[in-house]
Amino acid sequence: MSEPWLTIVGIGEDGLEGISAAARAAISQADKVFGGKRHLELAAAAITGSVLPWLSPFSDSVEQIVAARGRKICVLASGDPFHFGVGATLSKRVDPTEMQVFPVASAFSLAAARLGWPLQDVVSLSLHGRPVDLIRPHLHATGRILALTSDEHGPAGLAELLTELGFGRSIITVLEAMGGPRERVRSQMAEFFELENVDPLNICAVTVAPLPGARVLALTPGLDDALFEHDGQMTKREVRALTLSALAPRRHELLWDIGAGSGSVGIEWMLADPSCRAIAVESHPERLARIGRNAKVFGVPDLRIVEGPAPGALEGLEAPHAIFVGGGGSEPGVMKAAMTALRPNGRLVANAVTLEMEAVLRVLQAEHGGDLTRLQVARAEPVGTMTGWRPAMPITQWRWVKPW
Repeated sequence: MSEPWLTIVGIGEDGLEGISAAARAAISQADKVFGGKRHLELAAAAITGSVLPWLSPFSDSVEQIVAARGRKICVLASGDPFHFGVGATLSKRVDPTEMQVFPVASAFSLAAARLGWPLQDVVSLSLHGRPVDLIRPHLHATGRILALTSDEHGPAGLAELLTELGFGRSIITVLEAMGGPRERVRSQMAEFFELENVDPLNICAVTVAPLPGARVLALTPGLDDALFEHDGQMTKREVRALTLSALAPRRHELLWDIGAGSGSVGIEWMLADPSCRAIAVESHPERLARIGRNAKVFGVPDLRIVEGPAPGALEGLEAPHAIFVGGGGSEPGVMKAAMTALRPNGRLVANAVTLEMEAVLRVLQAEHGGDLTRLQVARAEPVGTMTGWRPAMPITQWRWVKPW
């Protein structure tokens, strides 16, 4: 194994005093040292090579690092470079055998140590440069969340969102510049949050306390229809639960939601696990905007939305592990395009409300196999002065697994 040419050094607010002798030597011996302005200042006494602050866009600096392969290169990072850090980005371009890494305690570890919170019982989120809405799925009573923010405005923005969603009694502890001379820890209730002069380098610890009526997102599929903004064209709660069960989300998988309507199936797919991704395909302009709003309020703002009718809108999209056809499946070429694009051993689930779509599914089941299921839901509703069952339109569902 050749000697690593890239060194990634984690550094905290205590600077060179907090890193090992080997890490300090790697900084001193490097021909080029990359890092943020703060990191470069903290390590300045040890740097003998060229100093290269991060460029904007950051990808330009990554290209510079990769182009310098073979020389002694050092990258400075915050805390643990592989916990929401630059290490994860560089490992996509540099083999682990070509690098050595010297981590120190991350902001999450330091915060947990200050508060006495066992990290294995805490939700750790990076909201640095990312939407604060990502916290929404994790808001459950008595939950503990550590959320890294982007700047001095992050804690106030988080408090505002918590209050808006009915979690105003939650306690936000702001831990600032941990490990250095500016370290400070302050706590306030979200709805009364008024902390001033917050250090840009901070992490928020949230002890979740919902008020009655707070928007709590259950962990099971089939969330209440009333939580979604929709125009009536959506996969209803009970059918959606069975549809998600048939789709069987797995970690790191991609779903195509064709004829997405309100986006409910793709949204619940992404809520199943943070690694799950989805593409919502919809041609109706008003529904496209509605899908985006729903994705935000359910805490999955990364849901990708593709405009246009299938099958044309499917061209060029990343091959999915699962496909749901909720609308437009009877249009020429849609089912064929979906089945062709699906990865081997992928799952396709299609729901039919109309006789025309049901006929399509019956032919597909006869030709390709899979399971046909009839779903029928009835709800109790007033009938005059009494109560009776009012059936919803029956759904025919086809589930097919593509052969290897």
